Amino acid sequence: MADQFTNIISGFGISDVVDVAIVSFVVYKILCFIRETRAEQLVKGLLILVAATFLSNVFDLYTLKWILEGTLTLGVIALIIVFQPELRRALEYIGRSKIIMKQFGELNKDQAKQITSTLIKTVDYFSANKVGALLILEGEIALNDIVETGTKINGDISEEMLGSIFYEGTPLHDGATIIRGDRLLAAGCVLPLTQNRTLSKDLGTRHRAGIGITEHSDAIALIVSEETGIISIAIDGKLSRFLDIKTVEKTLLNIYLSRIPDEGNLSFFTKLFKRRDDESAE
Repeated sequence: MADQFTNIISGFGISDVVDVAIVSFVVYKILCFIRETRAEQLVKGLLILVAATFLSNVFDLYTLKWILEGTLTLGVIALIIVFQPELRRALEYIGRSKIIMKQFGELNKDQAKQITSTLIKTVDYFSANKVGALLILEGEIALNDIVETGTKINGDISEEMLGSIFYEGTPLHDGATIIRGDRLLAAGCVLPLTQNRTLSKDLGTRHRAGIGITEHSDAIALIVSEETGIISIAIDGKLSRFLDIKTVEKTLLNIYLSRIPDEGNLSFFTKLFKRRDDESAE
């Protein structure tokens, strides 16, 4: 036994350490990704099936073993179907590229502060007057398919524009407004609803839609309740409610500023495109 252990240790090289570290990291990230989602319950069920298969083999339960092995064989295809939303979200997360910064990279700090100020004043007014609103701040994942479901605006972000969109009785007030960088891209958009069954039944369609879009993308949802005027923010499928205006302002400002790269940290391609734009302007 000691000799076998010594042989294993002696044959354990740097590449093995790296291999184990990578696999451990991947498993850890997968567990973090599925935690507190419906996928967590499905994984628990799968582990029970694996344990039952092992026990049926140990105790020679041939019929049960045959059924469980057949179930596990078909389980791979079933998992792809059942986990489709989670798999899509994971692939979207992996596919977020930092090579070329999008609209947020075109903003400077002054513009970010100005946009934040406009949004805060608008949300504060909505909250005080119980005007229901759903504002989606697009991240790195483009929401072009969501934009197609609404009315394209592509205008400046202003209190007047947002107020007219969400004014009760207007055709666009029940949908979501998509904001890309410093542009109000579209209004009256339809969002995917969250399938999270652990949410409070007090949450209506507006909140469930806000959570849903953040489960499918890295967008930020800013929500104002029409019934209570309560302000909420949804990020990565998690909803924070009962926020005061100062907390909302700090959160939005951090979101905008964190997505504005410093000149020294810009990628090669971003600098190249920026230089070409400057030369064209001259």
